[in-house]
Amino acid sequence: MTGIEDIVVQPPQSATWQVHLDRSMWVGGVRGLMLQALHPLAMRGVWQNSNFQDDPFGRLRRTADFVGRVTFGSPEEADEIGRRVRGIHKALRVHDPDTGRTHRVDDPELLLWVHCAEVSSYLEVARRGGLGLSERQADRYLREQRKSATYVGLHLDDVPGSCAEMAAYFKRARPALRVTPEAASTVRFLLWPRLPRELRLLSPGKPAYFPFGALCYYTLPGWARRMYGALPEVPEQAVTAALKAFRLGLNSLPEPVHDRAFMPATRRMLHASRDRLGALGYDVRKGLKGLTDPRRWPAAA
Repeated sequence: MTGIEDIVVQPPQSATWQVHLDRSMWVGGVRGLMLQALHPLAMRGVWQNSNFQDDPFGRLRRTADFVGRVTFGSPEEADEIGRRVRGIHKALRVHDPDTGRTHRVDDPELLLWVHCAEVSSYLEVARRGGLGLSERQADRYLREQRKSATYVGLHLDDVPGSCAEMAAYFKRARPALRVTPEAASTVRFLLWPRLPRELRLLSPGKPAYFPFGALCYYTLPGWARRMYGALPEVPEQAVTAALKAFRLGLNSLPEPVHDRAFMPATRRMLHASRDRLGALGYDVRKGLKGLTDPRRWPAAA
């Protein structure tokens, strides 16, 4: 007999479902990239092994695809993308010009930093934007994200599983962080990116992107903004108000409209997930986002 654990990696009852279906994830994703850039080796790993500056939107969409598959995908889909990511990372190296040493990209320390910067950004941005998660639910989200970390090769027990553990991790990590030339360039680029070739027709509207990039920057922790010093400080209340307005606007978009931002393969995966959940008795007439409402779950859920 098919159960929910055979349908999706994280069920609609999870805290992960609440966070990852919130449209503030777009801000959280860019914020996560800005935070990740403060780790010199992690930043150089991206700089030396990717086309990030040629295709920043592709990088964000590929991250969204991974997050989607290890949340809404089937266990088989999550295992497949995990194997793919681990295989890519295993073959890559990063050269540290400060020491002359070469490091593996799949070094557990680097993987852990990327994971923590990413998931903490998703959680903190969503909560600050108005998603009503209690401390207990926030802890549950981070505990659930330990499973996502295993897909990139981390051990479950090595990953922070509560807000307190995450705060302690960042406290330990901060002495090793600094703004390298690559990090400074990355933040400037994320504030004013070069559009990929297929989006060059949108260039006249590019100035409208800057408020979004600035919003992502201003949601960084104060200590990270002070390290970068890329923009003048503004009142925290203004940032929170802007984030809430952004979140409200994007959350009002119909799911088919919003999902056009994803890669076609991601959209197909999400559609298949809806079909499987519908067959199990979930009311999917309002899409996956509608399943954040428990009234749309089957009675046995």
